[in-house]
Amino acid sequence: MPINRAASTYVDVPRGLAGVVVTETSLGDVRGLEGFYHYRQYSAVELAQTRAFEDVWHLMVHGELPDAEQRAAFTARTAALRRLPDGVRATLPAVAAAAGRSGPLAGLRTALSLLGAAKGFRPVYDIDPEQRRADTVMASAAVPTLLTALYRLGQGLDPVEPREDLSYAANYLYMLTGSEPDAARTRAIEQYLISTIDHGFNASTFTARVITSTGADVAAALVGAVGALSGPLHGGAPSRALDTLDAIGTPERIDSWIRERVLAGDRIMGFGHPVYRTEDPRSRLLRGIAEQFGGPLVDFAVEVERHVEAILAELKPGRELHTNVEFYAGVVMELCGLPREMFTPTFAAARVVGWSANILEQAEDPKIIRPAARYVGPVPPVAVPLMV
Repeated sequence: MPINRAASTYVDVPRGLAGVVVTETSLGDVRGLEGFYHYRQYSAVELAQTRAFEDVWHLMVHGELPDAEQRAAFTARTAALRRLPDGVRATLPAVAAAAGRSGPLAGLRTALSLLGAAKGFRPVYDIDPEQRRADTVMASAAVPTLLTALYRLGQGLDPVEPREDLSYAANYLYMLTGSEPDAARTRAIEQYLISTIDHGFNASTFTARVITSTGADVAAALVGAVGALSGPLHGGAPSRALDTLDAIGTPERIDSWIRERVLAGDRIMGFGHPVYRTEDPRSRLLRGIAEQFGGPLVDFAVEVERHVEAILAELKPGRELHTNVEFYAGVVMELCGLPREMFTPTFAAARVVGWSANILEQAEDPKIIRPAARYVGPVPPVAVPLMV
């Protein structure tokens, strides 16, 4: 390996920055050994069990849970921001057509850029904290409208205009299906959305903060976060976990199907997590939600989980491999009637609030995030060959 003369100025860290602390945050944390995560000072699972999505949104961007008066004002304010500017709405058919089979999440990257331009978003270092917050709230309120419109246009259907009288979760399902959802499905999706708002310094959140550290506008940071989320190792797994259940098919096939994949070194989608060394608390929450619905799919998922954990314990002793959020997220969304191509976009409809909170926090720090890389190519300088 070539010697880097400036090596003394570098600090070696694990690949992928695993476990490296890059900043301080008051937004929340993941305690993987305990199977616990929180938003600010509150258990994220307890928030999902007891509060509305708008309450937790308020907590993330304003730093406190709202009282009844604050909740009403914040809910009304965010509901009024769901409608898209005319210019953005007019371009969505072309965006959906261009995205094609890539789907709504790919289209969202373009649509968010258009929204930021249409609303005149400015670099975060050029505006005050209140305007930054206003930009994030505006973008977060519009994301469900963009996603559902892009999906419906891709299916040859007209977009459904948002309703201000519905909650965030109910309006999302309404715009997706064209029908007002029942209370059980609304609450199930709301709890899923709350449980996935934020989750430590994951790849998309870190991406949003890196972009924000350059001073870019809110839309640019959110576009980068969406790009990171689109990768199958990050947000693209809920539908793949459900595909696993389809591939197994029947309880009799569980053991042979799983053993074959594990022995081949294949990854079992919906199992394992880079941080948790015990059960993912989000999976436990969503399993409980799924079991409230009941039915063959839920029974089969629980049986698959039991068999997979036993097989993994046998074949990979010493490793704690349990279901992660994607496994039961797919089950819950399937039970609530969401099409599989909208599973990861629905994740984005929640995570945009967490990204926004991180953007606001990062914008308070004027230091650009600018790490280094160690050069390992041929030793320079080498003479440039002459053209012959």
